[in-house]
Amino acid sequence: MKTLQQWFAEYAVSHQNPKNKAIHYICVPAIYFSIVGLLMSIPSGIISNTLKLNAPIIENWAFLILIFVLVFYIRLSIAMAFKIALFSFLCLVVNYYISHFFPLWIFSIGVFVIAWIGQFYGHNIEGKKPSFLKDLQFLLIGPAWVAENLFSKK
Repeated sequence: MKTLQQWFAEYAVSHQNPKNKAIHYICVPAIYFSIVGLLMSIPSGIISNTLKLNAPIIENWAFLILIFVLVFYIRLSIAMAFKIALFSFLCLVVNYYISHFFPLWIFSIGVFVIAWIGQFYGHNIEGKKPSFLKDLQFLLIGPAWVAENLFSKK
C-alpha cells in the first residue's frame, strides 16, 4: 500500500502549473462538496427509520458513505483523516442549510459540472491528463492534496 506522501508525489506530477494548482484548490473542494450534496439528496428513509435520531445531518446517504471514505484516509494518515472529517462535516452542514433554499440536487449538479469544467481546463493548461484516469483512488487523493498544500506549514 502506498503512503500518503507517495500518493502526493505521484499526484503532483500532473499538478505543477500554478494556474492549474489554483484551479484545483477551488474545484476539488467544490466537487467534494457537490458530491456530498448529491448524496444527501438521495431519499434516506431506510437510514432515518433505522436510526430514528431526528438528526438530518447524519441520517442520510452522504454521512454513511463518508464513514467509508474516512476509513480510506485513516489507513493513510490519522491527521489527514481528521482534516477531511472536519471538511466533510462542514459540507454536510452547509448542504443541509442550502437544501432549505434550493433543491439540493439541482444546486449540487450545477456546482459539480462547473467544477469539473474548471478541472479539465486546468489540466488543459497543464498539458497533462487528470491523475484519476490512471487510478480512480486519485479522486480521493485530490482533496487530501489540496488540504496538505493549503493548510500545511512548509
